[in-house]
Amino acid sequence: MPIRVTIVEDDAGMRETLRKIVQTAPMLSLDGAYESAEKGFEPIVANRPDVALVDINLPGRSGITLVAQLKERLPGLQVMMITVYQDGDQIFDSLQAGASGYLLKRSQPMEIIQAIVQLHAGGAPMSAEVARKVVDFFKRQTKTTSELKQLSARETEILRELSKGYRYKEIADHLKIGIETVRSHVHHIYEKLHVESRVEAVMKYIRDQSPGKGGEP
Repeated sequence: MPIRVTIVEDDAGMRETLRKIVQTAPMLSLDGAYESAEKGFEPIVANRPDVALVDINLPGRSGITLVAQLKERLPGLQVMMITVYQDGDQIFDSLQAGASGYLLKRSQPMEIIQAIVQLHAGGAPMSAEVARKVVDFFKRQTKTTSELKQLSARETEILRELSKGYRYKEIADHLKIGIETVRSHVHHIYEKLHVESRVEAVMKYIRDQSPGKGGEP
């Protein structure tokens, strides 16, 4: 049986290109092609294709949101992002949402066909540039986790308060310590996390606490 493929891509030209690639491959069959998440969600859930090719930058509901919603209804659906984006955060968000593959739109037709077959067989195909970024991204995440583990219990507590938007005076009141003590702890936090601002420190903390990273849900 051919692999049933559906496409969600807002660019008409790219959607047609992907449609032709799928239709010309004997091992694939086109299940549907939609221009938005809103138009594609219900038909995809109803038809239950094997593989979905989804663009990240869709109008209205994003491709990442669509993937998360589809995986909730169809856990067995294999999803591959097809996009021009190589941003590390978007790659991570896509994988976290449930995508198993990530290809750039400039990939050659045969690369896309092979990736679909590989994805359906249980693989995780990615363009070489994307795979490198995934490796780099997780290296940074591992480094951040290691840095955060160097914080004392009190420093972690203060960083958590900073992440909630509290000012030094408010943190001092909450923890019943002096404001200068708070400043001293923040200085040590910056040194240990190798950052120079509150925003950078908080971003490292928030990323480490995201679901799937072992932090708070």
